[in-house]
Amino acid sequence: MNIQQLKYVTAVGRFRNFARAAESCNVSQPTLSAMLQKLEEELGIRIFERTNRSVNPTSAGEKIIRQAEHVLIEIERINEIVSEDKGLVGGRLRLSVGPTIAPYVLPKFIRHYREDYPTVELSIQEMDVDFMQTALLRGELDAGIAISDNRREGILEIPLYTERFMVYLAESCWRKLPVFRPENLEHEGMWIMRGAQCLRESAFSFCKGRSKGNRVYEAGTVATLVNIVDENGGFTIIPEMHVSYLTEKQRENVRRIEGDFLSQRRVSLYIKQDYIRQRMLNTLTDTLKKFMPEGMLYEGIVRFGIKL
Repeated sequence: MNIQQLKYVTAVGRFRNFARAAESCNVSQPTLSAMLQKLEEELGIRIFERTNRSVNPTSAGEKIIRQAEHVLIEIERINEIVSEDKGLVGGRLRLSVGPTIAPYVLPKFIRHYREDYPTVELSIQEMDVDFMQTALLRGELDAGIAISDNRREGILEIPLYTERFMVYLAESCWRKLPVFRPENLEHEGMWIMRGAQCLRESAFSFCKGRSKGNRVYEAGTVATLVNIVDENGGFTIIPEMHVSYLTEKQRENVRRIEGDFLSQRRVSLYIKQDYIRQRMLNTLTDTLKKFMPEGMLYEGIVRFGIKL
């Protein structure tokens, strides 16, 4: 049994397909199949049941896959300890970002990160927080950025920044008001984004504060919501960082929120509890410092970085 065979086992367990697993490991499919067959012969047990249509782990195979994942994580930790001790920044950074955060963070993050850390192999995926944390626990990701207060057992949550919500009003909706009071728009249509829990919670906190009935419509992206408001009237909730994507004319229709309503979202960095690559995590936060709006990042991150 060797490390390469364990990598093949976890790859097939992940993809449930020999061709895709071989591609991910940069080997030919016959090579991967032969090495797995040799391992099964050595162990005297079948790890995978193969048919023309599918590849599925056996009962024992499921346990072997999980153990192989743990072994590979521990082996990787040895390399990480050496790199950290030498003060080196290199290797891979496998990052996931929530879909409602990615449009505002990733474009500038990728540009700055690649300029400052060219020796790091950067890999980024958009994931919902549940999938993200599962991938963290399985060692498939180094870190994830998602809405706060979603931590599960085995995961460490590090607060990153707080972002205010703003209101985007149609030109016909109280355009001259310097601030937004939900009670002023009792009869107007509210437009909210499907699947974005933080935006929905903020929107419905306004509904609770209004004395009359409301009309709620759903769209798929913040940009779509803005366009709907421009064409149909009413108002919507947008993250503060979306304001920079608006035209100069559209920015005239943005209002801050006044009153006792949910008007911000907190964003955190999620890592596995035993993660040790402190220097790598600080490459991430140091990059965010370069372009995040002033005062948005948590003061502890700005002053001290991340200490594990």
